[in-house]
Amino acid sequence: MTDIRRILLGMVFTMSLVLLWDGWNRHTGQPSMFGLPPAPSATASQPAMAGGGVPSAPSAANAASGVPAPATVAGAVPAAAGAPAVPNTPAGELVTVTTDVVKASFNTLGGTLERLELLAHKDLIAGQGNVVLLDNSAKRRYMAQTGLVTGQAGVTLPTHHTAFVPVPGERTLAADAKTISIRFESPVIDGRRLAKTYTFTRGDYVVDVKHEFANEGSTAVTPHLYLQLLRDGEKPEGESSFYFTFTGPAVYTDAAKFQKVEFKDIAKGNAGHAKSGNDGWVAMVQHYFASAWLVGAAGPREFRTATVGSNYTVAMVLPLGEVAPGASAVHEAKLFAGPQEEKKLAALAPGLDLVKDYGWFTVLSKPLFWLLYELHRVLQNWGWSIVALVVLLKIGFYWLNATAYRSMAKMKAVGPRVMEMRERLKDNPQQMQQEMMRIYKEEKVNPFGGCLPILVQMPFFIALYWVLLSSVEMRNAPWIGWIHDLSAPDPWFILPVLMTASSLFQVWLNPTPPDPMQAKLMWMMPLIFGVMFFFFPAGLVLYWLVNNILSIAQQWWINKQMGALGK
Repeated sequence: MTDIRRILLGMVFTMSLVLLWDGWNRHTGQPSMFGLPPAPSATASQPAMAGGGVPSAPSAANAASGVPAPATVAGAVPAAAGAPAVPNTPAGELVTVTTDVVKASFNTLGGTLERLELLAHKDLIAGQGNVVLLDNSAKRRYMAQTGLVTGQAGVTLPTHHTAFVPVPGERTLAADAKTISIRFESPVIDGRRLAKTYTFTRGDYVVDVKHEFANEGSTAVTPHLYLQLLRDGEKPEGESSFYFTFTGPAVYTDAAKFQKVEFKDIAKGNAGHAKSGNDGWVAMVQHYFASAWLVGAAGPREFRTATVGSNYTVAMVLPLGEVAPGASAVHEAKLFAGPQEEKKLAALAPGLDLVKDYGWFTVLSKPLFWLLYELHRVLQNWGWSIVALVVLLKIGFYWLNATAYRSMAKMKAVGPRVMEMRERLKDNPQQMQQEMMRIYKEEKVNPFGGCLPILVQMPFFIALYWVLLSSVEMRNAPWIGWIHDLSAPDPWFILPVLMTASSLFQVWLNPTPPDPMQAKLMWMMPLIFGVMFFFFPAGLVLYWLVNNILSIAQQWWINKQMGALGK
């Protein structure tokens, strides 16, 4: 009888190769064998936009202009009736606000936040400078836009195409100040005006955004405020081809919960997300970082996704109610744009911590991250926290592992008898099978004994893999000596070499499969996986290495007790 444990490992190995090959196909634009989309093309499907990603003049067709398209559900927000009466310039001027953690650049055309530099996060790809999350450049288009729409004929309201004027004021957070604000005011359009005020807080990635609408016209108007994120369909620069992380919009409501939206589904017009609700938020997600429009107060709202040229939008549209002549309406929202720090995200809005993508293993990954976080509070080093977490997991599964290792030790001990018997009865497979069962029964060996413990533990270690892969806390986090960043590959390849060596030693400790081809495969697997680990983040390799070392120690001790060493 073959070693079932080896079959399981072989299946995992084979599936890993298939997934890696499929990921490479998608990365290079080839069709996926699972029907997943290839990496989005940067080729624009419509004429290029002037003036930093906005049309040179606003179009009355909302889908082309980037203003949220009219909804089709009951009570839908109507589309904008026409273009602003005041012509816009092709491009506005940039106004920059700097705090201790961000450097934010706004375009006066629309009062749009079109560049956000995170001062506490270094750009690992460029090797210098800081992470630029929002951007409007040749290599990235990612902006936060707002404006007003209405379905009333003949009524034009300020949108993100309108030329705003920044109110003079401080542009750098003073050393003794907690907050700093920047205000943009639109011209009067058909007797109506809009002011936007962005307030930044020291040490915070949340921006308070106030919209003040004044109706100075002679008729009542029913404006709807849209809060929109526009982004191209490309993944963050430098994403690895050896693992997949989600990039794209997300929508959350209390009823429908967290919903990721694929760019390809938006392009096809069949994005399957909640279209309306009485609560919720919209976000744009990528590895380690995210942006989100948040509205704390309950109230009706719509959620819309669309394509704008070669870009994609996700928007939340909220009614401001009827505003009579001489009256005004004020709306307050929050814009989060920063790292996916799970504890802080959970405190900001219900479900916002789910932008940190754990895939299918969220139910296990979240408690594992909690434990890792608590260990870090004590140890103050993410590398040693990873080591401590793996130790705790191995302690938790000690008796389960011991059962598996005892079964494997018995298999290793009877290995010479099985090999001799297979050689003697190689021309009689039926008798060989019967004799093998007799040996196992006589020696009280359960060939399936090592399977269940592995199957039980596998989800936990896969969940921990996603914790380490997804946690922005690992970025720029040192461990010891040469490991200065747990989210980057080991610069000297010491950890991958040790991990490969430890995997080979484990193969030696394990019972030799009766099938010679299977035995060769067992020796090849650590070498092939070892090559992959040369490109994996150091934190992930450290986790596997510590797990291997502890497994070797336990298995060696059990083998020694049972006299199975060297057989």
